[in-house]
Amino acid sequence: MRLYLLELGTIRYYKDRPVCGYLIRCDDGTDVLVDTGPARDADPDSPIIARTDPGLLDQLAAIGVTPADIDIVVCSHLDPDHAGNHDLFPDAEFVIQQSHLELARSGTESRLEATRHRWDLPHLKYRTVDGDVTLVPGIELIESSGHITGHQSVLVRLPGAGAMLLAVDAITQEAAMDPENRPMTRFDLDADAARASTRKLIDLAEQENAMVIRNHDPKQWPTLTQWPSFYE
Repeated sequence: MRLYLLELGTIRYYKDRPVCGYLIRCDDGTDVLVDTGPARDADPDSPIIARTDPGLLDQLAAIGVTPADIDIVVCSHLDPDHAGNHDLFPDAEFVIQQSHLELARSGTESRLEATRHRWDLPHLKYRTVDGDVTLVPGIELIESSGHITGHQSVLVRLPGAGAMLLAVDAITQEAAMDPENRPMTRFDLDADAARASTRKLIDLAEQENAMVIRNHDPKQWPTLTQWPSFYE
């Protein structure tokens, strides 16, 4: 099993924080993509959320992966910096927390509407899960609401590097590793749930002796092994 870290965009209005995605290549040949990043037609010079160049497909191609190779797309959540290219993977199965898909399809959370034309398509195949589940051997989906209802993180157990916890937006920076004192942004919709999810993830990381990868951390990101290199 190999874990590739992809940089898919930059949040400019939050001091150039990276927007990360992840590719997991399993021993049995299953290819799992975690999040699809900002839309490919997003302005690379946007003062808000900018896409990177090379983009998602070029990064995958450098690894030797085509859109048709992706078997599963794990949707951490459907914010526009995480779900802007779902339509590029029509053959994949999209796995999402049931509570989050229900929220998104209800249309009551306006921020999820920005890329609805990319993720809410009749031909895309969604499988919903409820809570913590095993996706495939070595990959666990961890329900981690708070940033938004039905957010999910991903625990990957690698044979050599050990456990890696992809916290996504449940833990975005080093200060957010402290459940009681972590900062909140206006995009964190439920502070109590966010703190509970932080405690849950920190406890899990300690139990698994896992590295916590923080999705929008400009200090941690340069220290990590990034595509086309990998953890295994």
